[in-house]
Amino acid sequence: MPDVAVFWALGALAVVSGVMVFRFDSMARATYALLLSLLCVGGLVIVLGLDYLGVVVVLMMTIEMAIMAVFMVMYMMNPAGLMPMSMLHNKKGAAVLCTLVFLLLAAGIVLAPWPKRSGRPADDPTKALGTALMGPHILTMMTLGFALFATIVATVVLATRRGRYDRFGDDLRARTADDPVRGGVGR
Repeated sequence: MPDVAVFWALGALAVVSGVMVFRFDSMARATYALLLSLLCVGGLVIVLGLDYLGVVVVLMMTIEMAIMAVFMVMYMMNPAGLMPMSMLHNKKGAAVLCTLVFLLLAAGIVLAPWPKRSGRPADDPTKALGTALMGPHILTMMTLGFALFATIVATVVLATRRGRYDRFGDDLRARTADDPVRGGVGR
């Protein structure tokens, strides 16, 4: 019973925060609303018993939204995407299209002949899902995942000009940090 309550609570929060993406007038707030919605979706996947896939969704969406927020702070014309702006374009056309797509998908859910379950669930649903999605390419995808993660870490390390050893000395015993001041000149 607690799983059902968590499922419905996460589902409702995902929908509400997804709607708030289009209600906020700031890109930064919309980004965090979208992050909340996607975290709830990851939680739903975990509640459904696919722990690995749910954690992957949570990690992937968190990194993606963090990168999006950083790029908004760096490149948007208004400060940090906080200035009011419209997130909607062609409101009437989008509303009609979304309503039609929703009705079509809802009709498909209600009218589709759902198959009866045959057999029993797999002992390890994560492995069964991975095999169903990737087939014999699971090892390749896992290797690519580690390579992508290493690439992200390497780019962050290479992008920072100074580290903690530059600031407080090789033994980290300096009383004050040797941080650059105005004009890029150190103390």
